[in-house]
Amino acid sequence: MLLGLGLCLFLFAVLALCLGKYPVSPMNCLKIIFNALLGKEQNADLMTVNVVLRLRLPRILAAMFVGAALSASGSAYQGIFNNPLVSPDFLGVSSGACIGAAAAILLGFGSVAISIMAFFGGILAVLITSAIPMILKNRSNIMLVLSGIIIGSLMSSILGFLKFVADPSTQLASITYWTMGSFSYIAPSNIPVMFAVLLPPMIVLILMSWWLDVLSMGEMEARALGANVRLVKAIAICCSTLLTSGSVCMAGTIGWVGLIIPHFTRMITGPSNRRMMPAACITGAIFMLMVDTLTRIIGSNEMPVSIMTGLIGAPFFCWLLYRRRGAIG
Repeated sequence: MLLGLGLCLFLFAVLALCLGKYPVSPMNCLKIIFNALLGKEQNADLMTVNVVLRLRLPRILAAMFVGAALSASGSAYQGIFNNPLVSPDFLGVSSGACIGAAAAILLGFGSVAISIMAFFGGILAVLITSAIPMILKNRSNIMLVLSGIIIGSLMSSILGFLKFVADPSTQLASITYWTMGSFSYIAPSNIPVMFAVLLPPMIVLILMSWWLDVLSMGEMEARALGANVRLVKAIAICCSTLLTSGSVCMAGTIGWVGLIIPHFTRMITGPSNRRMMPAACITGAIFMLMVDTLTRIIGSNEMPVSIMTGLIGAPFFCWLLYRRRGAIG
């Protein structure tokens, strides 16, 4: 199954390299990439080489990594809290990252500083959310979820205030477009950073997926099996937060991926996180790659990614609920 999903991902990646306002044949795309990897001289014209290597390839890699990261984060959160309606941003990660990015835009910072402030804004939001149950001396899952709702609402209000004071002609448009999500600003220099930020926590979540299966049985059963519940939760939440915050700082806010992809993957692999987590990463990469390609080729202007994920995700989630109506009832 994983080999089949990997083959589909490769085929969609080649197709995405070919499609766009400047079409390129699949053979030319593969030749350009192999020549670049082997250090050989390019036979294609400079325009085609730049389109493939400097514009489309970084964007495709970013879309795949962000899709995989959000899917892994959503799978982990749903496994930890044993709730299929939990999404990667329910602890306020996305809202905090948006505030960090909006503040950087208001201060006139560049794209690198915007990404950095978005990353730390998401981390700060989760730290505040996690601190509330500790202050109230109630560390239950319900209290943590309620804290996430409170912090998310607070962050949304702060973001609304930042939009209100922003310059309507320049800053407001940048903040609004950034919060809708887009891969159009991805540069080749962003790819190594993305590998460093997203790959380690993704690997950790995949390796500890067996413990997520144990946690899904309930905390009492997990302790009986020798699991350090608090430590497992802390590591999983930290890794999921890093994945979500890193994805937001790279591409802005993108909804639905971490919610619907784990559901869809469970229909194929079953409930076990050991089988579902790697498959969800590949499926999420395929989904995000398809969505980003559609935003590039539909219409004269590029559509924000979150609009397309909502248009696809909402009907798809309704279909999933219809398929599972008996189990839900």
